[in-house]
Amino acid sequence: MKTANVRQLRHDFGSVLNWITDGEQVEIVKKGKVVALLSPPPRPAKPKKFQLPDFEARRKRVFGDRVLPGNIIAEERESYEW
Repeated sequence: MKTANVRQLRHDFGSVLNWITDGEQVEIVKKGKVVALLSPPPRPAKPKKFQLPDFEARRKRVFGDRVLPGNIIAEERESYEW
């Protein structure tokens, strides 16, 4: 861990920023006491793979195997001429 005083932070912020960019934590010291700790942000976690819900399983849980009146089944739809 590196240490920088307030004067160095004001006049040479570029080098302090380079330390942080390299992944190091930097303690900021004022009159011999640590007043702040600068550190790089945590690495982002890998996003989870998006998966669509299983709509067919949900439909079966809600309605079971019954066919609602007035609905056109996929096989019947092909026989109609639009």
